[in-house]
Amino acid sequence: MSKIKLYRFPLSGHSHRAEVSLSLLGIEAELVDVDLGAGAHKQPTFLAKNPFGQVPVLEDGEVTLWDSNAILVYLASRYDPQRQWLPAEPVVASRVQRFLSLAAGPLAYGPASARLVTVFGAGLDQTQAIDAAHGLLKVLEGELADQVWLVGEQPTIADVAMYTYTAHAPEGNVSLADYPAVRAWLARFERLPGFLPMQASAVGLAA
Repeated sequence: MSKIKLYRFPLSGHSHRAEVSLSLLGIEAELVDVDLGAGAHKQPTFLAKNPFGQVPVLEDGEVTLWDSNAILVYLASRYDPQRQWLPAEPVVASRVQRFLSLAAGPLAYGPASARLVTVFGAGLDQTQAIDAAHGLLKVLEGELADQVWLVGEQPTIADVAMYTYTAHAPEGNVSLADYPAVRAWLARFERLPGFLPMQASAVGLAA
């Protein structure tokens, strides 16, 4: 049995971010589903792993980590000796960090929030989230207009961090029709060895 455990929820894009990173790196892990509907994430045993009561959480031996982007950094730093997924060169590393920040900001408040409304019935302003999503998608379209990956010539954790909620944006009524470079990037990511899809939801524009 693997020493690594990933506590996740199958419809969580943050969980998928960590899960697909493990798979792309060829790391065997035990997946532990957390029943959010039953409030398992708010029980003392889980709060001891993450005081915010959120998935994902990664356990690797004596190391326990929460926050999906932190998990990406950890996995790439520890298990990728070639440093493809998190390059050490300062300028490239800073560009990767820029997209991790976008994943925690505009991606979370745009496509991810719009999807929360349709998939989970969250009481958020979906119109505002959709507007924010298109603002982000326009930036990504520009970044990808003349390059294959978000940073450099190889995929990095920048691509991992941005992929899931972008790919599932139509579930939140965010159309990708006007972003051909983004769609081509998503297709390239999905062809990577080790790629794992997240469970789709037939809601919004994806219905």
